[in-house]
Parts: sequence; C-alpha cells; structure tokens
Amino acid sequence: MINLGKYSILGINVNAVDYEFAVSKITAAAKRKQACSVSALAVHGVMTGFFDSTHARRLNGLDLIVPDGQPVRWALSWLYKQQLPDRVYGPNLTLKVAESLTQEGLSIYLYGSQKRTLDKFARNLARLYPGIKIAGMEESKFRRLSESERLQLVARIKASGANAVFLGLGCPRQETWAYEYRNLLNIPILAVGAAFDFHAGTLPQAPGWMQDAGLEWLFRLIQEPKRLWQRYAVLNPLYVWHILEQYLGLRKFIPAMPDGKEKIESYG
Repeated sequence: MINLGKYSILGINVNAVDYEFAVSKITAAAKRKQACSVSALAVHGVMTGFFDSTHARRLNGLDLIVPDGQPVRWALSWLYKQQLPDRVYGPNLTLKVAESLTQEGLSIYLYGSQKRTLDKFARNLARLYPGIKIAGMEESKFRRLSESERLQLVARIKASGANAVFLGLGCPRQETWAYEYRNLLNIPILAVGAAFDFHAGTLPQAPGWMQDAGLEWLFRLIQEPKRLWQRYAVLNPLYVWHILEQYLGLRKFIPAMPDGKEKIESYG
C-alpha cells in the first residue's frame, strides 16, 4: 500500500498513491458512511483547474485526487521524485472499488450518463461481481438542477441506503458535483467519468500499450475527433509547457483551497 503524500501539479493537489491505498480509503469510508470525495484526474482534469481558480478550489477540496493519466503520474516523478509503480486509472479503480464493496456487503448508487449505459453497466458489474448490491440508478438530466431537485436527489440516495456513489457526469461537471454533494451525502463519491461507458461496452478503451505509453488521448481523439480535437490540441502542449515551467522553477503554482464561497454550479 503506497501513500507518498499530496503534491501540487500546476496548483492542483494530486495524491501520490496506488490502487491498494485508494481502494482501502474508499472502502473504509463506505463502511463508516463518511464523506470521501474522489476523482481520477488526467491532463484535461488538471487543466480545468489550472484555467479556473474557482474550480481549482473545488478540486483541492476533494478528499482524494489520484493520478489517472500517465502524464500526471510522470509529473509526480519529474517534479517531486515520487515514483509510483502505475497510475491509478479511473476505470480500473472503479472495478477494484466495486469488488471491495461487494466483498464487504456494501451497496453502490450509480448516478449519471444515460439509462441505456446505466443498465448495461449494472448488468456487467453483476456479471463480474455476483452479489454486488446496486442500491439505485439514476441517469443524468444533463442540466443544472434546481435547489429543490438537488435536495430530492440527496433524499433519494440516502433513502436507498447506499454506501457509496459511482458518478459519471464527465469532467469537470462530476468533480463539481462531488465537491458540492460531499457534505450533503456523507458517503464516498467516486467521480469516474468514462468508466461508465467503458464498462457498459458503449465506448472502446485504448489498447494497453497505448495506455502505458501515455497515448490514450490519441486513441480517444481518433474515436471522437470533432468533440475532442480542441481539448487535446490545445491542452496537452500547454500542460507540458507549464510542467516545464514548474520543473525549472520559473513559476510557482500554489494550490488554492476552498473558501466556502464557491457558487453552486453542479449539473445532474
């Protein structure tokens, strides 16, 4: 079990941990029904906070940010000499947490995506982990919720008895949701985005060699060029440039912490 601490990557606090530590922390919080907001961040996720100080404060208010992308893991090594054996890939973390919660007899609430994806995701989880307890499922409304809708959603999740929420709204909406609902639900919230589609079989994953080489972004760009070209064409070079600035000491990126004044912006 590896927990090397928390380090600023362009002002976003990333935890240098392995799968075993992350799963243990999430499972322990689920057993005690304690708040534990978690996100697996790749380059895009880090850069959303880099460009938006309010969102950076939300990200730094989460309990655990794991290095989802290889370039984020490499940055921990280049900047801080913190060597991790592997990244903590959100889709893999999702399955490992699902397995752990099943072994403990704890239940999961699936929130986000579309009904077709949720149904397939739930079926595949049940096939992989017989006995898994799905306390409830609810698709995204793909819009900002009203205050009454937010409270009703919280009430439904609490009434289900769920020990944890798997959240699939896409970055950065899911991180905003995890931050804003953390103290309302007081159970682990695992923001895992594309894991819903990957494990439902509605979106292909990059081959292992591309993942290991940090080229998953290229695979996804080929799959969805119209939607993703700007994200990768702009954000990836900027990420590398600013990491170089941080490495050379040309700029300091001090993490901004939540001040309680972040306005409610979560989608549902």
